[in-house]
Amino acid sequence: MVAGVGPNGGGGGGEYPGRFTGFVAVTCILGAMGGLIFGYDIGISDVINSHLLVANGNFIDSVGGVTSMAPFLKKFFPGVYHREINDRSHSQYCKFDDFTLTAFTSSLYVAAFFASLVASTVTKKFGRKWSMFLGGLIFLSGALLNMFASHVSMLIVGRILLGIGVGFSVQSVPLYVSEMAPHKYRGSLNIVFQLSITVGIFAANLVNYFTPRLTVVDGWRVSLGGACVPALIIMVSSFFLPNTPNSMLEQGKPKEAREMLRRIRGVSDQEVEAEFRGIDEASAAARAVEHPWRNILLRRNRPYLVMSLLIPSFQQLTGINVVMFYAPVLFQSIGFKSDAALLSAVITGTLFLTMLCHMKFGLFLFFACFLVGMSVFIYFFLPETKGVPIESVARVFRDHWYWRRFMVADDDDHKGGPGGKKFHSTAV
Repeated sequence: MVAGVGPNGGGGGGEYPGRFTGFVAVTCILGAMGGLIFGYDIGISDVINSHLLVANGNFIDSVGGVTSMAPFLKKFFPGVYHREINDRSHSQYCKFDDFTLTAFTSSLYVAAFFASLVASTVTKKFGRKWSMFLGGLIFLSGALLNMFASHVSMLIVGRILLGIGVGFSVQSVPLYVSEMAPHKYRGSLNIVFQLSITVGIFAANLVNYFTPRLTVVDGWRVSLGGACVPALIIMVSSFFLPNTPNSMLEQGKPKEAREMLRRIRGVSDQEVEAEFRGIDEASAAARAVEHPWRNILLRRNRPYLVMSLLIPSFQQLTGINVVMFYAPVLFQSIGFKSDAALLSAVITGTLFLTMLCHMKFGLFLFFACFLVGMSVFIYFFLPETKGVPIESVARVFRDHWYWRRFMVADDDDHKGGPGGKKFHSTAV
């Protein structure tokens, strides 16, 4: 896609003017609401940041996600429920170390990973807005299936559908916001996507707090079915949102793309034309690439591949999710009531549980090492892209002390050495 530019990046590395218009604010904020579905799902499943309150072997109350609700555990994971009630030989967290429960949780993330690969093709062919709409629709289907589930297999299939929806959303929403926002406001507006994830988590925690107290219906059905709300929000929003100029160019609509760019930038026609030419060049370079996935493995595109893999990996390996995981216990240990679990976020992976049971305190040292590694990597190898248009990101890598050795011409990709000065789009 156009946003994934590599060398040459089209546009010659200029900085394009653009005002923060009301239209840009509305479109970017509405588009960023796609993060709600991911955040809500994290908060609603809440596997470990939850526990049953038990006294003398009798269930009293629950704190956390649906996996802490006694009716939910009894129906789908009876082994976990009985360990929670009767087993005093394991720590609170190890009682949830169950294969089926882990499959229920992790199936979403596995599905999201593979869906994001497919979503890139859909996003390129049909546009960002329709990829967002499709993600919301699939997520809605999964939410409905989970709400009416009668067997654990229905739960897992529903989670897979949720994961596919999340994969489409995570792939298309940041791209949509980045392409709509003026380059100097791009970082600020992309933060709204992260904010919407956090809002989704908070909303899910509130829902989880009240639903166990429902007597008319099973509280867990309301919690899982509540995912329909963020799904409908992103579906309705994306249906009415315009496509980005980049997407319109990819679909062969230059007239509409130029008009949309003029509307979202709010500057003179001459200034708009300069950015339009840059986007058009990047789009043409992207279309010229026959094998994008093979192209990303070439030497000249190695900097982008390394950044794409290491940055999200470091985010997980620094252990921030483990800190969120421990929050309820930390709050309770200093005198807070069990409701303090609402103050914490939730763990997003499933391997942390097993690691915690086996590594104990060593888990903190494990993640501390990655924190040091991430800091060193960012300081020496991550170029600053603030104020740089998407189409011109290649120049910051070309000028970097280390990555410039990989910015080579086509012929040198096959020779493995540095070469000419002609650069091209990654086009992934």
